[in-house]
Amino acid sequence: MDFTILIVIIVLALIFDYINGFHDAANAIATIVATKVLTPFQAVVWAAFFNFLAYWVFGFGVADTVAKTANTMEINLTVILAGIIAAICWNLLTWWLGIPSSSSHTLIGGFAGAAIAHAGFDVVTWYKAGSGGGMPSGVVIIIAFIVLAPLLGALASYLISIWLLNSSKKSIYPKIFTGSLMLATIVFVAFQMVPYEKIKKPRFDSHFWSVVFEAHNIKWFLVAFIILSVSTFCLFFSRMSHSKSESWLKKMQLLSSAAFSLGHGGNDSQKVMGIIAAAVAVYIHTNGLPQESMPEWLNVVLPDETGDFHMPAWIPLACYSAIAAGTLSGGWKIVKTMGSKITKVTSFEGVAAETAGALTLYFTEHLKIPVSTTHTITGSIIGVGLTKRVSAVRWGVTVSLIWAWVLTIPISAILAALFYYLLNLFL
Repeated sequence: MDFTILIVIIVLALIFDYINGFHDAANAIATIVATKVLTPFQAVVWAAFFNFLAYWVFGFGVADTVAKTANTMEINLTVILAGIIAAICWNLLTWWLGIPSSSSHTLIGGFAGAAIAHAGFDVVTWYKAGSGGGMPSGVVIIIAFIVLAPLLGALASYLISIWLLNSSKKSIYPKIFTGSLMLATIVFVAFQMVPYEKIKKPRFDSHFWSVVFEAHNIKWFLVAFIILSVSTFCLFFSRMSHSKSESWLKKMQLLSSAAFSLGHGGNDSQKVMGIIAAAVAVYIHTNGLPQESMPEWLNVVLPDETGDFHMPAWIPLACYSAIAAGTLSGGWKIVKTMGSKITKVTSFEGVAAETAGALTLYFTEHLKIPVSTTHTITGSIIGVGLTKRVSAVRWGVTVSLIWAWVLTIPISAILAALFYYLLNLFL
C-alpha cells in the first residue's frame, strides 16, 4: 500500500511540476515575448533548453531545503500526498484567474499545513541556524523572502537601469564606473573559485578542466559573464545610434533571458525533486527499510554534512520536461500579466529586469533558499518601471499580486490540512 502511495506521490509531483509551468516558467519568457525578440514557441524552446542546462550548473541545495520543510521522521506519506493535492488545486485556481502566484510557496505551504495537521506545529522546521556561520534555513526564512526576493529584484533592476541610462550619455564618468565594476567583478569571482585541491569529485583528470567545470565555479563564471557582457555594452552605448542600440539590446535580451532561465531551472526544478526525496525518505522510515534496499531508480540521497548526494537522472529530466510542457500549453495568461499589465516593457527594460532577476535567483540558490521566480521577476519589472516614474507602474495590478503572495502559504496550508483529514478516512 505504501509503495503505491509513493508512486502516486511521484506522479502527482510531476503533474504539479507541469502546472508549475503555467505559472513560474512563463515568467522566464514573459519579457522576451512582450518585446517580440522571440515568438512564444521560440521562447519556450529557448527557456526549456537552459532549464535543462541548469542541472549541470546548480547543485541540490534548494531540493534539500524543501525536503526538510518538515521532519521526515515524524510524518507519513499521507502528509506529502495531501500537500501536493492542495498545491495543485491552488495553482489551478490562480492560473484560471490569471494571477501569477508562487508555485514554490504553494508547495511549501501545502507540505507544512499537512504536516501540522498530522503532528502539530513542532514537526515543521520553522528556523534552523546555519552551520559554520552560514545562512539559516526553515519556513520563517522562506516566508521572509516573500518580501526580500522581489525587493532584491526591484533594487537590482533599478540600479542596472540607472547604470544603462547613464552609460548612454557622452560622459567619462559612467565609463570609469563601468571599468571599475568590471575589475571588481573579476577579482570577486576569482576569490569565489574552488581550487582543484578542494574539489571532492573532480570530473576530469586535468586540473584545469576540473576547476572550469566544477558546478560551483560554473555558477560564478556565469555571474561574471553576465556582468561583463552588460559592462561591455555600456562602454560603447553612448556611441551608438538609437536603432543600433535597440538592435544590440534585443540581442542582449537573448543572453539575459537565458541567464534567467538558468536561474529558474536551478531554483524551481529542485523543489519537486525535494518533495520526491522527502517521500522516499518517509517511505524508507515508515517501513523500516535500509537505503540499500531501494531500487536504483528510486535511490535518492540528498546532500548531507559530507556533501554526498545521489539523484537518478530521470528525476531532473522529468522535472525540466514537465515545466517546459506546462509553459507551452497554458502559461500565456501569466505572460500577458507579467509582460504588459505591470508596466510597459521594451528591450531596455527586458534586459535590466531579466539580468536583475537572474542575479537574484543565483544569489538565493547559492544560499539554498527556495524563492519564487514569480516574485523575483515581478519585483525586477517594477524596478525598471520606477526608473521612468512611479506612475509607470500599474499599482492596482501590483497590489492584487501582493495579496496573492501573502495568502498563498496560509491558504495552501489550510487546504492541505483539510485534504489530510479527508485522506485519513480512506488511507
